[in-house]
Amino acid sequence: MSSLFFAGRAPVVLASASPRRVALLRQVGLEFTVRDPGPDRAWPGAAEPRHGVRAVALDKARRIAATQPRAVVIGADTIVFARGTRMGKPDTRDQAAEMLRRLQGRTHEVWTGIAIVHRDESRTTAECTKVRFAKLTEAEITAYVATGEPMDKAGGYGIQGRGAMFVREIEGDYFNVVGLPLRRLREVLGEFV
Repeated sequence: MSSLFFAGRAPVVLASASPRRVALLRQVGLEFTVRDPGPDRAWPGAAEPRHGVRAVALDKARRIAATQPRAVVIGADTIVFARGTRMGKPDTRDQAAEMLRRLQGRTHEVWTGIAIVHRDESRTTAECTKVRFAKLTEAEITAYVATGEPMDKAGGYGIQGRGAMFVREIEGDYFNVVGLPLRRLREVLGEFV
């Protein structure tokens, strides 16, 4: 069934376990199913953010497309890049706190790679949004980490949650920071109608 977001007839599968990506696609009325592609592949060496997120997203989409041959499969990957350091999801609370210390009072980049795979065709793209954080006290960092919110989010914060209180300014696509740049995704999906 076609929608305003995607007019194609093939079933759509989201190759992601992210509840935020699921919520965003539901928000725009897309009909889709969700398949967890499993753990992310290793970051491709010294790849720049724009290339690395595309490679990881494509790997996710291809893994699911191999089991869903009729589907249009969407893969995505989001990272935070700050002062020369790539930040994925923190593994521990200490890592989350350290990420927030690096981000506080500065501007960082949020990169999301998108990959679409359908049969023998694939397309990839990447979106970058700049986010400026307020200065944070150690007490604020500790209290925020204690909420548990940073633990499943690139860079250790969620702009759509409590982490919004630390954001002074954004330049670019807000939805990219949440984890899925909807306008860019819609453009790429349009190539598969």
